[in-house]
Amino acid sequence: MADTSSGTVPGATSGTASRTAPGPASGRIPLLDVLRGAAILGTLMTNVWIFAAPGSEWGVLQGGLDMPDRVNAEFVFRFLADGKFLALLTILFGVGLAIQYDSAARRGLPWPGSYRKRAAFLFLEGTVHFLLVFAWDVLMGYAVAALLTARLLARSERARRIALWTSISLHLALVGLATLALAGGSGEPAKVSDRAVELYAHGSWAEQIAFRAQNALALRMEPVFSFGLLLFLFLLGVRLHRAGAFADSPAGRRLRTRLAVFGLGIGLPLNLATALAGSDFFLLGRYAAAPLVALGYIGLIGCVLDRARVPAVFTGALSSVGRTALSCYVLQNLLCMLACYGLGLGLATRFGADARPWWVMGLWAAVCAVLATGSWLWLRRFGRGPLESVQHRALRAFS
Repeated sequence: MADTSSGTVPGATSGTASRTAPGPASGRIPLLDVLRGAAILGTLMTNVWIFAAPGSEWGVLQGGLDMPDRVNAEFVFRFLADGKFLALLTILFGVGLAIQYDSAARRGLPWPGSYRKRAAFLFLEGTVHFLLVFAWDVLMGYAVAALLTARLLARSERARRIALWTSISLHLALVGLATLALAGGSGEPAKVSDRAVELYAHGSWAEQIAFRAQNALALRMEPVFSFGLLLFLFLLGVRLHRAGAFADSPAGRRLRTRLAVFGLGIGLPLNLATALAGSDFFLLGRYAAAPLVALGYIGLIGCVLDRARVPAVFTGALSSVGRTALSCYVLQNLLCMLACYGLGLGLATRFGADARPWWVMGLWAAVCAVLATGSWLWLRRFGRGPLESVQHRALRAFS
């Protein structure tokens, strides 16, 4: 959720930035705002099922979020989102880092400079979000990966290329080993613990916070397991930005077409194969095949905006969410928590299995409408989202 406007990097200590990349000297890149908005709403397409599942956040670790064993509305809805929009969001975070680096280069500021404070503040935001709202927070992992990527931006292209291919190679090896371990297991489905089901159905907010704190190691497993992928996608975002993938130019449009053909043509069949193969291949689908589809989504959305007359209300809504991405990311999880858990409306308990998947999909649509409308109304009066403003003021106070 990095700010990708071009003039937001405060300077500080070491490693003066020296290389710029294609992009505007000032202002925002419209396509990036639309993509970021799609990524935020798309991640909710997966997260909403976590909130609605028995045992919620803990149930994910015990098979509570396995894909349906047959192709139906829920299968299609979750298949289109799972891992894809999270990978898209991660790529865009890398793009944001590249833009901030370019801004520092134009101003002659040192790099990474006080970006360390920005990453530390993001880690703090993620920690608060993890404890108070949502155990599967991405901000903490992003903050750590961003620090390493920021340092690599001050190194040579060769160093970044080595880091990119090393990180993805190690990640794919880890995913492969984990998949083999799952495939060689007993095959018996795990049962979501009654304690976890009771906690999210009837437990208090304080009890849920305490549970997350007590089980932080297990609940923070994803960013550790996928750290190699995070670094790879951050660096891939840097490369795409410098290649002009988001530029309004003939070269940019050609590159977006290639991304759509490559990402969807290869990624979708691979994802479908892993989804139909069963839960043993969940890791392979989410953490290996899904990022290919994310590239396809970048190309597809870009091609649609390049070649079709998309209603302004649609692009404006996505752009508003994209410009307030951090606020919308936290708010969507807060709204789902209040809607699904017993401390709020308790919808996950009130609606039985017969109401799935429609009430969950309806909840997603309702939250998307709130985010799109709320962010549009907010930006009519303010230049930044509420959490973006807090972050900006805090960083200025400590700069």
